[in-house]
Amino acid sequence: MSVGAPDREQYGPQAQPRPFERGTDGPRVVLVGVDGTRTSERAGSYAAGLARRQGASLVVVFVNAPNGLVSMMPGVDAAALQRTQDDLRAELRKEIQRAAQELGLPITFECRRGDPYNELRDAADEYQADMVVVGASEQAGHRLVGSVATRLVRTGRWPVVVVP
Repeated sequence: MSVGAPDREQYGPQAQPRPFERGTDGPRVVLVGVDGTRTSERAGSYAAGLARRQGASLVVVFVNAPNGLVSMMPGVDAAALQRTQDDLRAELRKEIQRAAQELGLPITFECRRGDPYNELRDAADEYQADMVVVGASEQAGHRLVGSVATRLVRTGRWPVVVVP
């Protein structure tokens, strides 16, 4: 995966435009950020259920965030860390393919590299997402500097659902 070029795959049926119905139209594109944590798994399940009920397409974005601290830590192998990320990506891909099949849901799986907030924001803009779903942060440090979810809410471009 090269920097700046997302790795994009599509599964399930293709999204079909539907005529407008007053009072019944919900989101057409639901974007969810996943990273392999328990809260992101719950966010993915919530987003898939919502997209299925609304007849929307689902965009699943996995962001591989480079960690500059790894290079400064003795005993941490950057290649092993990359293999772990690749394994996680493969596992997510299998789950998404299974969900697309079971739910009959059009799903786009996109892998990006960079800052999770920037990449999710850019993906939401590119796909013209009607809403963004993310899991609540499990990291204590985010209380001080702000989580990805908080930063997305402050952006104010789309409704953001934060799943605990």
